[in-house]
Amino acid sequence: MSANGDYKNAASIYEFTVKDTHGNEVSLDKYKGKVVLVVNIASKCGLTKNNYEKLTDLKEKYGDKGLVILNFPCNQFGSQMPEADGEAMVCHLRDSKADIGEVFAKVDVNGDNAAPLYKYLKAKQTGTLGSGIKWNFTKFLVNKEGIPVNRYAPTTDPLDISKDIEKLL
Repeated sequence: MSANGDYKNAASIYEFTVKDTHGNEVSLDKYKGKVVLVVNIASKCGLTKNNYEKLTDLKEKYGDKGLVILNFPCNQFGSQMPEADGEAMVCHLRDSKADIGEVFAKVDVNGDNAAPLYKYLKAKQTGTLGSGIKWNFTKFLVNKEGIPVNRYAPTTDPLDISKDIEKLL
């Protein structure tokens, strides 16, 4: 699905194409048959250190079993993701010892300019206070069929999602 595609009619995340941190187009259908965790990340947030550490743990624990973590940098919350896409983002994550999975181009997750993938995720899994993303490190768990099955608050420790991941693997 192109950037302007109708997210409301999408059957799964596999219909979306996003850009990686270097600007290359990536069709999400490459993750068919995998359990996917989608996270909006930020470098300067109070939640960053714990999330980077625990997402790295999740990747190490379940990566070989079929979990893929898709990380979308977002600067919409307190301008807490100032790094540019590309080498600056790669260096930031390396310096943070954050081996958290696939990293994509910076996106908006709320508002008119929100990435179509995020519009779809929010439509399928609304939060406790509506569909808007409240802060950095909101997490969406997607099953092997590409359907979002759960949404977790920014304060949810990634390791607390382990049981839900294991059920889907």
